[in-house]
Amino acid sequence: MNRRNILWSAVSALGAAFGASRAQAATETAPSNKLKVVYHLSDAEKVNFVLGNIQNHIDGVGGPEHVTIALVIHGPALKAFHSAQANPDVSKRVGDFSKDGVELAACGNTMKAQNVTLNELLPGFVNAEKGGVVRLAELQSQGYLYLRP
Repeated sequence: MNRRNILWSAVSALGAAFGASRAQAATETAPSNKLKVVYHLSDAEKVNFVLGNIQNHIDGVGGPEHVTIALVIHGPALKAFHSAQANPDVSKRVGDFSKDGVELAACGNTMKAQNVTLNELLPGFVNAEKGGVVRLAELQSQGYLYLRP
């Protein structure tokens, strides 16, 4: 009887140790539950709408620490982000998004077509040198959900 209890205790301890090591390995390799979303903006008349959607998204999930957001802009919409032409509301939102960690990507092809440099855009933008649509595809291949409001 005593040997059976010792054997049972040893098997139980071994099982517990194995279970604990598997649980630790799972938490070390588990992907983040943080949602990744890319917003696509090319229509000039939708600039304020899309910026509002992004703010609502950040607020809806409880803050920027709960979501990873990228905004890819190309075509006519990029003109709204030229620092010389941007309205104060757009400038403020872009500044807030930049502080919140939102990636603000400007299409390199559109920048060339509009004869604008990165320094002439509102602060916080990065150059999507290969193009806005290429950046969209790259982000989607990295697991970003695609939204085009």
